[in-house]
Amino acid sequence: MTAEPTEVLAEADALELLGRGRIEIEGRLVDASNTTLRAEISLAGVTRRCVYKPVRGERPLWDFPDGTLAGREVSAYLVSRATGWGLVPPTILRDGPLGPGALQLWIDEPEAAEGLIGFVPAYDVPQGWFPVAAARDDDGDAYALAHADDPRLARLAVFDAVINNADRKGGHVLYPSSGAVHGVDHGVSFHVENKLRTVLWGWTGQPLFDEATAVLTRLGAELSGSLGAALEEHLTVSEVQHLGLRVKRLLRAGRFPKPPTDWPAIPWPPI
Repeated sequence: MTAEPTEVLAEADALELLGRGRIEIEGRLVDASNTTLRAEISLAGVTRRCVYKPVRGERPLWDFPDGTLAGREVSAYLVSRATGWGLVPPTILRDGPLGPGALQLWIDEPEAAEGLIGFVPAYDVPQGWFPVAAARDDDGDAYALAHADDPRLARLAVFDAVINNADRKGGHVLYPSSGAVHGVDHGVSFHVENKLRTVLWGWTGQPLFDEATAVLTRLGAELSGSLGAALEEHLTVSEVQHLGLRVKRLLRAGRFPKPPTDWPAIPWPPI
């Protein structure tokens, strides 16, 4: 592999780097609820940053008693790769300085990157944006939690519905200079019960776009083969089965899902 530090690595090269590179921890990301470390990883003259989430640093969750959060991070990448949408940065499970954990390629965002999700004045929601929740600041001024009607976010919304993402905050969406949109932090996904919590409710009840229907059809077929087998290395058999059921339900409904009535629809904090 040969690449300058500013170059985007091909996916295969990124996976090779993550799988075989030498890891040097730089520091901890203090905002994360579980141990999340930023590190440099080097192989054959190529160095990149990565996020390392060791299993030993995970806090037990009563509603996710099986498997590991790291395994769910890897599973999200495997599903993302199967869709062909490239929504999740390359992610693997490997041994690191603090033991086994999820290793994910770090995504740099340019300073001028414009986010597609945020709080905006309630009277001035940008054209082409969906307001999804009302809020007020400390002074009582009205704001709206809103997001753009953007096809990249629509793909992410479908992806989150498939993996049953319980924590799609606005801050978990990254905007690299390539123009792509990446989702990160998928440790609380793949539950067998409906736990979808997201800020991307703008398409609620709308028909799925044609590309999503085609991708879901292909995904359902792959879950019966190699993808399902790969996921069972990180998830329970029941979780993989329910993943397939969610795909079938989405295809049968042909529409974006509606917010749950027995579970908070939006994560806190939203951003």
